[in-house]
Amino acid sequence: MWKFLVRRLLLGILIVVLGAFVVYAVIRCLPASYMEKMARQLSAGSQGRVHWQDMLEILNKQYGMDGDIFSGYVKWLFKAVQGDFGDSWKYMQPVTKIFGEVIWWSVLMNVITLLVEVLISIPLGVLAARKQYHFTDYAVTVFALACISLPSFYIGTLFKYIFALKIQISSDRGMVGLLPLYGIKGNNYENLSALGKVWDVTKHLILPVATLSILSIGSLVRYSRTNMLEVLNADYIRTARAKGLSENVVINKHAFRNTLIPLITLFSGLLPSFFGGAMITETIFQIPGIGYRSYEAMLQGDIPFAMFYTTFIMVLTQLSLILSDIMYAVVDPRVRIN
Repeated sequence: MWKFLVRRLLLGILIVVLGAFVVYAVIRCLPASYMEKMARQLSAGSQGRVHWQDMLEILNKQYGMDGDIFSGYVKWLFKAVQGDFGDSWKYMQPVTKIFGEVIWWSVLMNVITLLVEVLISIPLGVLAARKQYHFTDYAVTVFALACISLPSFYIGTLFKYIFALKIQISSDRGMVGLLPLYGIKGNNYENLSALGKVWDVTKHLILPVATLSILSIGSLVRYSRTNMLEVLNADYIRTARAKGLSENVVINKHAFRNTLIPLITLFSGLLPSFFGGAMITETIFQIPGIGYRSYEAMLQGDIPFAMFYTTFIMVLTQLSLILSDIMYAVVDPRVRIN
């Protein structure tokens, strides 16, 4: 087991290094860049005394972009290994500092989403499997397909239109939406009590969490239903029923545990989603998480921030795959024997 984990770890490091090089090369090859934009602005500010191409050469040399792609990547990688990812060109602050300020909003939102998803999806999948070809099964299947098919920007916009614009409630400021339209804090946040601050943040998170939950529920419902059907048709389940065990004991004690084994593959991607943010949903609701900040930085061609974000996601993906193998061994004793 240890030899396997070491091999997977070394392979993961190689994949991250090569993947980061591909991302760096793609960003460097973009037709328009932050450097060119800044060079044109500075040249215009000098009233034509300095040509923008001359200014571009100065900026490229200042930010270490004057060499070829490979040498530039090697310089970036050498600093990144030491924990120096540079300063964000858009925010004018160290990338790691910005990350530390915004990451926990994304983590909070995704952890709540996971709890909602698991509490709804797995019971629905098990119920659909137990009621196969009944009305309940068809209703759950249609609901799951609708969740899978609807894009996040549509669901988020629909929720904002209904709960933040159409449904109005009376307040000391007049008629306002039932739930906040965007953001993570209200304008009066600093003047609230501790309980009031918690409730204010909770109200702002309801719509983003509902959007992410709808997107995730469908696939997990289908996985749970399919896996439960396979387990319920197994010989040992028929034997348990033949012994006279109640249906609840058969489902909860014998079938459900084995249903979780294939679901580990689906859960292996949770680690990147926890810390990677939800770029589209965070942008729609303007949640100051890592996804929204990364979207804003990439629009500006912010290479330091883009490199840190993509490399961070690749590292989390490799760690999640290794964690998935360990979870297999915990759930299935046959893996530990092998």
